[in-house]
Amino acid sequence: MNNKPVVGISGCLTGATVRFDGGHKRMDFVMNSLAPWVDYKPICPEVAIGLPVPRPALRLIQTTCGDIRMRYSHAPHDDVTERMNAFADRFLPTIGELAGFIVCAKSPSCGMERVRLYDEKGNRGRKAGTGLFTAAMMDKYPWLPIEDDGRLPAQDRPE
Repeated sequence: MNNKPVVGISGCLTGATVRFDGGHKRMDFVMNSLAPWVDYKPICPEVAIGLPVPRPALRLIQTTCGDIRMRYSHAPHDDVTERMNAFADRFLPTIGELAGFIVCAKSPSCGMERVRLYDEKGNRGRKAGTGLFTAAMMDKYPWLPIEDDGRLPAQDRPE
């Protein structure tokens, strides 16, 4: 019988090559030091909605009405917000057993805080956003511990 807690994790943090640039952000601390104590449930929301690897970068756009939209940086009228929201609506009800979630910082999908917002003209704004997937998760499970990789040790600590 396995009694380890199950922790959700952004797929790129496990070493999976799912990032927009075809790379990953594998975290040795998470995958080496924490892995013996938890079981991970990886997910990349962008790949889950059918986006290719590699792909053009996405960004969060704050509209003049105040809405937050997810669009490609090179094609600001190509909007994937509804696809991401629909995925979150389908996927989030399946994660009730999770003990926590580790998300990828600054990601327009997974960032927990300080995600850059742009205006509709493409001008860089403040770092005040939350990735669409993580925002939906925080709304549905306000008690779920969520942490981003920017606030965890990047490497294993020496013993």
